[in-house]
Amino acid sequence: MTPSDQELMSIASELRFRVIRTSSLSETPHVGSCLSCIDLLVYLYWRVLRIDPKDPLCKQRDRFILSKGHAAPALFQVLAKRGFYDVADLENYGSEGSIFGEHPPAPMHLPGIEAATGSLGHGLSMGLGMAMAGRYRKLRYHTYVVLSDGECNEGSVWESAMMASAQGIKSLTAIVDYNKWQATGRSNEVTGLAPLVEKWAAFGWHVLEIDGHDFKEIQSAIADEDELDRPKVIVAHTVKGKGVSFMEDDNNWHYRIPSASEVQKAATELGMAREYARQ
Repeated sequence: MTPSDQELMSIASELRFRVIRTSSLSETPHVGSCLSCIDLLVYLYWRVLRIDPKDPLCKQRDRFILSKGHAAPALFQVLAKRGFYDVADLENYGSEGSIFGEHPPAPMHLPGIEAATGSLGHGLSMGLGMAMAGRYRKLRYHTYVVLSDGECNEGSVWESAMMASAQGIKSLTAIVDYNKWQATGRSNEVTGLAPLVEKWAAFGWHVLEIDGHDFKEIQSAIADEDELDRPKVIVAHTVKGKGVSFMEDDNNWHYRIPSASEVQKAATELGMAREYARQ
């Protein structure tokens, strides 16, 4: 049964809490970057992607690439909740020998992972390759790639954008997690990123601009059909650290590790206080 928007919100809150708790226990960063894209991931994995956790290598499956690989802690939680592996497996996150680290591992090491990412700027190229392979093999899957806004500084992103447009790859959708921050400052101040929508349009993509935390807007953008054979990009305005008041739009949480008291405070804000007390 397809979950309601309210159920998706509940799932997103639970996963935000798990990401924050795991960051605190393992002393690993990138909490803010994870929280900004969780709503996008939840919508894709519960409403859009044609995937079967029991058959993760099905040839007809949709492909998903988290190009902003530093948000892997969010993706790991999503995949566990979705049934690709047991949630309890994540208890050893960040420990010596664990398959769960700060970025996605190589494919075949963990079900549900299509590509090892984290060297920013490569995910869209890989997604384009997968989409083109599907065309040549006459497989009817769709490829989705989530990028960060800071990642759009990379020339390889725009090389892929040109190629995808030139080849009319309609089975490719990119989503930019536009949280307005990158590691060292505001994305639009570090480089001349803006106007981002116009840039993608100039590269020949069908461009949609949404609130990346509004499931109705996400749904509308995903469902939007363009009459031309070209790829689609969704510029999703998001908030770094979304869901926790003292983390929202604070770039210190790109690297800061939450303390135990901050985890408890976040749990309360996310409606997960009872869950936290049981752990």
